[in-house]
Amino acid sequence: MSEPLLDVQGLKVYFSNPATRLFSAHDAIKAVDGVSFQIAPGEVLSLVGESGCGKTTVGRVLTRLEKATAGRVSFSGHDMLDMSQHEFRPLRRHIQMIFQDPFASLNPRLTIEQTLQEPLMIHKLAHNRAEARRLVVDMLEKVGMGADVLGRFPHEFSGGQRQRIGIARAMIVKPQLIIADEPVSALDVSIQAQVLNLLKRLQAESGVAMLFISHDLAVVRHISNRIAVMHEGRIVELAQKTRLFEQPEHDYTQRLLKAIPRIPTSLGA
Repeated sequence: MSEPLLDVQGLKVYFSNPATRLFSAHDAIKAVDGVSFQIAPGEVLSLVGESGCGKTTVGRVLTRLEKATAGRVSFSGHDMLDMSQHEFRPLRRHIQMIFQDPFASLNPRLTIEQTLQEPLMIHKLAHNRAEARRLVVDMLEKVGMGADVLGRFPHEFSGGQRQRIGIARAMIVKPQLIIADEPVSALDVSIQAQVLNLLKRLQAESGVAMLFISHDLAVVRHISNRIAVMHEGRIVELAQKTRLFEQPEHDYTQRLLKAIPRIPTSLGA
């Protein structure tokens, strides 16, 4: 593996248990309990596990939406966890998140043009509004939408269309790392395949690295280079995709594989 873009070592995220009066490591809820992994530039690592295993919390720590209790996270040589929010701001462009619920992540008061122009202006990636509009239209075309949607609002779109807009917003600033948190789980099966194939194509074209978070091994099979299986706050198995599917070692991984339903053929190989 090449020099890692992202290096996570011993990450812990503990929450206070409301059933106890005093908070200590002993009575804490251990959402993430000593997770370690690396992601190389351009690699797709999938983090898989059942609901409540802590995988989304890992993604939220990497985007500074959640605070870590302990551990180290290095991104492109920068120790993220020791940074203040002000120090982290220049890195925010390079670490973008695609959320599970695209409607909740889009401002209902902004048009699609405003939604996609906003990060360009914040990160000074466009010199003026005309250039920003051109970049927005180009990005919309890449996600299968046209300039005719610029003046519309999020509530006017279907779930699949909103997720395409969410992907466009994340990709438009040309990040180095995408955190995709269950990006297709809220969509119909037929739409899941379309959005997953879109993500796979955009990742291949741009070379962006990705942490793809999902509960579904059948989904991550089609986009991953490596897969980390998470259970009760810890990674119990991490392997190349082919090895994990053909020779799973941990009994929890084996149970997940047995639970995979028939894979829609439209997803491809």
